[in-house]
Amino acid sequence: MVEIHPTAIVDPRAQLGVDVKIAPYAVVEKDVVIGDGTQIGPHAVIANGARMGKNCRVFTGAVISTEPQDLKFADEKTFVEIGDNTTIREFATVNRATSHSYYTRVGSNCLLMAYSHIAHDCQIGNFCTIANSVNMAGHVIIGDYVGIGGLTAIHQFVHIGDHAFIGGGLRVSQDIPPFILAAGEPIRFAGLNAVGLRRRGFSREQLDLMKKAYHIVYRENLRLKDAIERIEQSLELTAEVKKIVEFLKNSERGIIRPER
Repeated sequence: MVEIHPTAIVDPRAQLGVDVKIAPYAVVEKDVVIGDGTQIGPHAVIANGARMGKNCRVFTGAVISTEPQDLKFADEKTFVEIGDNTTIREFATVNRATSHSYYTRVGSNCLLMAYSHIAHDCQIGNFCTIANSVNMAGHVIIGDYVGIGGLTAIHQFVHIGDHAFIGGGLRVSQDIPPFILAAGEPIRFAGLNAVGLRRRGFSREQLDLMKKAYHIVYRENLRLKDAIERIEQSLELTAEVKKIVEFLKNSERGIIRPER
């Protein structure tokens, strides 16, 4: 059964799964797909191009899949894709993509807290927690299991690696490598995200290798190219170390660290 409150406005062309619930005064436009068991809260807007997974929760006043805030946008057909079991809290906003990628994506099992903003063409992985009033510009790419503290602003095209944690009230203008804590003003490397990694089952041996890799990057006063070479030559190339090396090699904005 689908439950639609009489005051909600739901276009008959929207595709609603089993056990979807639409609360009072919500708006669901025509080119929308909502998966089984998803709940849309009061006054929420699910605009054209939204593709929502199963068992999501959208709270009061959240707005999903409205046009991107990009002056180059020319009304092309673009989308927002949200995975299963993701919660979007009060007044959060998720914009559609531009023709750069056609999809803004938020993964499964994520939490977007109140007033957070996900801009056009952003790609957010699974199991991410985006705290209150985090604001990201377009084209931001975030890996899996990332946490971002409240009131943090993220520059366009920034990449954030898997399992990273970023403190609150910060400005992120360069890439954040995987597995680390980023904190301070200006933002800087603050060690491994050891608590989060242990909670997710990483062993002491895995953490020790990550620490050694980042000691080379941040403590040995090497150029980044030379630090990468030393990691590859001196450390066991486990999956985690390979992920670090790959991220460092592919960073286009540069990682958070003093220039050398």
